[in-house]
Amino acid sequence: MAQTRLLPRICIALGLPDVPTLLSHARHEAEAGEVFLEFRLDFLDRPAKGADAIRGFLEQFPECIILATCRRHQNHGRYNGSIEEQLAILDLAVKAGAQAIDVEIETAEVAQERLSAFRGRVQVIVSYHNYEATPPMDTVVNRMMKVQADAYKMVTTARKPSDNLRVLAAAKAMPRHRLAVLAMGELGFPTRVLSPVFGGLFTYAAPMFAEGTAAGQVSARHLRHLYRVEKLGKSAKIYGVIADPIRHSISPAVHNRAFQARRVDAVYLPFLVTPAYLRDFFSLAEKLPLAGFSVTIPHKQKIIRYLDVVDPLARRIGAVNTVWRKAGKWRGTNTDIAGVTGPLSRLLRLQKSSVLIVGNGGAARGAAYALSDAGAKIALVGRNVDRVRALAKVCGAEALVREQLDSRHFDAVVHATPLGMYPHVGECFFHGNIPGEVVFDMVYNPAETALVQRAREQGRTIVPGIDMFIEQAVQQFEIWTGDSAPRAVMQKAAMEALDHQ
Repeated sequence: MAQTRLLPRICIALGLPDVPTLLSHARHEAEAGEVFLEFRLDFLDRPAKGADAIRGFLEQFPECIILATCRRHQNHGRYNGSIEEQLAILDLAVKAGAQAIDVEIETAEVAQERLSAFRGRVQVIVSYHNYEATPPMDTVVNRMMKVQADAYKMVTTARKPSDNLRVLAAAKAMPRHRLAVLAMGELGFPTRVLSPVFGGLFTYAAPMFAEGTAAGQVSARHLRHLYRVEKLGKSAKIYGVIADPIRHSISPAVHNRAFQARRVDAVYLPFLVTPAYLRDFFSLAEKLPLAGFSVTIPHKQKIIRYLDVVDPLARRIGAVNTVWRKAGKWRGTNTDIAGVTGPLSRLLRLQKSSVLIVGNGGAARGAAYALSDAGAKIALVGRNVDRVRALAKVCGAEALVREQLDSRHFDAVVHATPLGMYPHVGECFFHGNIPGEVVFDMVYNPAETALVQRAREQGRTIVPGIDMFIEQAVQQFEIWTGDSAPRAVMQKAAMEALDHQ
């Protein structure tokens, strides 16, 4: 094995079109403290010049470790030369000071004798990539182990939640091998954080000022400071949020900051779960294992069928937004209830107040039951008249159609639909007058929705969605940890996350 330094946990993947641009980005990363950089020579217009440039870069930043890659286009890279030419470029990179090279399995299998000449001079990483799916990992491992190398990398594409588990399990099952594992795409993002925890050699990150080289890469700063990749212990508890879409959720920013503030060895991850794969997600949750998770659109109602114990009020509402495991059983409750009644009770005497709820899904159901139990007089309206009537019947509310609102006025209006949520920020249920003195919009992203803007213009008292979000998140944190939530920290994290979207 090559005598080189232990590889750090985060590798910055630099795939740029020319040598000056590559070196400029590499310097930015090195000056920011990053020490492990992948030079994707195949991205360059002149790969050999990129290999030569490594020498000068390492003279300026001798603390850096360079991983050189020159993947052929036949194997989803961008280099159009032969295998001999590919290996010649990597040889130039090694002579210039690269401490590791990445050679795809397709090249390694047919050039094992030539590849052996690298061993002892540099760390040879043999890599497997599957851009379509996550195949049986045993098959991949068996193929990889037939080629001698210092380390191995297996990268697949996640098509369902449980693919994450299969990829991570491969690293956990091979502790004596130096193995890096990842699943690409938004579905595979959890593996980018958890791979090192499960024994993976390192994970990849995108550069600060350029796009990454694979789907799902985020910046090293994100991995290091939000998800604490370098500090998570093997006994760290795993939490998360399931949704579809998930990309713009601020829950990871809020809960991870709360864990940090309370010094909890835990991480909170976004899990993209489509309705068709809710059952599959529980396979992942059971075996990962997850300690708990938040539930949002579109799963709040269907999640109940997969739980062992459901809080009576949440079951009556028919919607759960918070799940945790205790004594081997999945338990669910609904903290949206406190998220609705808490902010409104600070502005209204809920008993006998008139409240119009817009919507008929899980969030609307939670609001209707919570406010009805508090003594408020509830009316419901929404785009699906039949579902509005059905909900009104079970929670003792008045069902209205949109046209009736012209002659009605309420103490409060609670908006409980996704209308106006990012990226559809221009949508609003009300086109003219908003029939309530207090306007509570459950949508928190963006902070200033079209509904909030119109309510402000009409002189209404506003309860922004972030107030509800923080209230329910505080309750989730306390259920999961048994500790008091750092409310001010969570509020600040939420606002910062919204500002950066």
